[in-house]
Amino acid sequence: MLILGMIFIVLSNYFRILAPQVTKYVLNTVQISLSKNNPQVSAKTVTHYDPLVSVFVNKLNQPGVLYKTKILYSGIILLVLALISGLFMFLMRQTIIVMSRHIEFAQKNEIFKHYQQLDTHFYKTHNTGDLMSRISEDVSRVRMYVGPAVMYVINLAATIGFSVTYMLNENKELTIYVLTPLPFLAFTIYYVNTIINRKADKIQSLLSDLTTNAQESYSGIRVIKSFVQEKAMLGFFEKNSEEYRVHSISLAKTESIYFPSMSLLIGLSTLLTIMIGGIYVINGSISVGVIGEFIMYVLLLTFPVSAIGWTASMIQRAATSQRRINEFLHTKPSILNPEHGKEMVLKGNVEFSHVDFTYSHTGIHAIKDFSLNIRKGEKVAIIGKTGSGKSTIAQLMLRMYDPQKGNIFYDGVSIKEIDLKMLRSQISYVPQDVFLFSDSVENNIGFGLVNPLKEKVVEAAANAVVAREIDSFPGKYDTMIGERGVTLSGGQKQRISIARALIKEHEITVFDDCLSAVDAKTENEIISNLYQYLHQKTAVIITHRIFSLFSFDKIILLEDGAIAEQGTHQSLLEKNGLYAEMYRRQQEQEKKMHN
Repeated sequence: MLILGMIFIVLSNYFRILAPQVTKYVLNTVQISLSKNNPQVSAKTVTHYDPLVSVFVNKLNQPGVLYKTKILYSGIILLVLALISGLFMFLMRQTIIVMSRHIEFAQKNEIFKHYQQLDTHFYKTHNTGDLMSRISEDVSRVRMYVGPAVMYVINLAATIGFSVTYMLNENKELTIYVLTPLPFLAFTIYYVNTIINRKADKIQSLLSDLTTNAQESYSGIRVIKSFVQEKAMLGFFEKNSEEYRVHSISLAKTESIYFPSMSLLIGLSTLLTIMIGGIYVINGSISVGVIGEFIMYVLLLTFPVSAIGWTASMIQRAATSQRRINEFLHTKPSILNPEHGKEMVLKGNVEFSHVDFTYSHTGIHAIKDFSLNIRKGEKVAIIGKTGSGKSTIAQLMLRMYDPQKGNIFYDGVSIKEIDLKMLRSQISYVPQDVFLFSDSVENNIGFGLVNPLKEKVVEAAANAVVAREIDSFPGKYDTMIGERGVTLSGGQKQRISIARALIKEHEITVFDDCLSAVDAKTENEIISNLYQYLHQKTAVIITHRIFSLFSFDKIILLEDGAIAEQGTHQSLLEKNGLYAEMYRRQQEQEKKMHN
């Protein structure tokens, strides 16, 4: 498409550049007609034409062709040339600009695909706004380079090439005089355009800050009102708004000088053409038609030359944006799918062997020499205080991170040898931080499956004790729940997240503190349903509370990333250690709540 586009640009400019020569012929024809009636008018018409125009001129200059006929056919030829040039210009945009859209499409897909391959550590160390900026703003700037910028550069080369060649063939001295202001015009435009772009970038940055300021104020309006900070927030917004206003006015002043200056320099070239050309006509060196031809060439050169600064700016911006895009595209995920990963069916046996893990971005030593053997069908509870490393265990099981020491095995096979997609698709997971998509309730519950049956969705909702509430929604399972589930309560969001995990019906299920936002009665219902659902399935339930109604095969008490105690509920109570103390404290709190 680029090669075709280049050909169309050249052809469009070629047919467009013939119009001044036809105009020259018309003016010369008028001059000859006047010279016959008035001897004082010079009939100097020795001139140069393009071979294609020469064919047309020779036919019209044959004996017997009337003056009016020559003018009429010249007008028709000018119209035809305009149509042909316009056709090739249309084809030029349909190739170059469409090509740039294809590149934009491919690049956005490539970036999005790469984003999804990057690991959890990457997302913890980069903010969402920056990720969004690179896939939208930066890709858009690169598209402006591969589309309009490339098109204008080739167009500039073609226009200057044709115009200057024909001008030099006609009169070298006049060409030098006429083109003298244009390089100065190009430099001025480039210099001023650089200043404008710098100011525009600053304004864009300030607008981004202003938008962020407003968005945070709207989102946190309840906090602002409850702490009576309306005046302070208004002052902060006014300060940002004032800075934006000052820079915007500064840009407007620069642009108010820029555009008239450009028109002045273009006008100077036109005046030089008329003045010096007029002197040559008086001296008999050239015909009147040449002046008209040169004026048209100057006008044709004006836009390409004036676009130099804009094009250079687009190229500079695109280079910066592509570097930003490449920075992420060249980022290699630390969690790599094995080249020949085993596509095995997980039976439910999980083993942690002397696992040690430290978060690289914070240096927190989350897991210390952790060993645990979970057999198929066992129910294991991992209990501990906030920051004890419970959620890290879940992350390691899904291979969101790799331990620095030790290993994790599924059915005796190292987690690093199993195909990532196969591994994660066979584990039902309820994260601690619930995330719901801006979609229907049904699609959120069936998110992990392709075309899930409505009956399965309803069954999963019932097991998660959220079916009654869904039925009370205006659209039931078709109800749109808003971005991040904003229209739901914390408990409803947690239970829909649980239903999303239950619908998968896999051999291994991991619940990461997923009942923190539900009341005691609902919690007991969910636990009762889970007990039936998890029959003969392997389950790891991570919690900061003790579920005495649930019969766990093993209970692991974590403290500072290490196993402090382990055993069954009864055996741990008999030890009268940390677990027993935690259980007694929980019982006392529950009694106080009931009283």
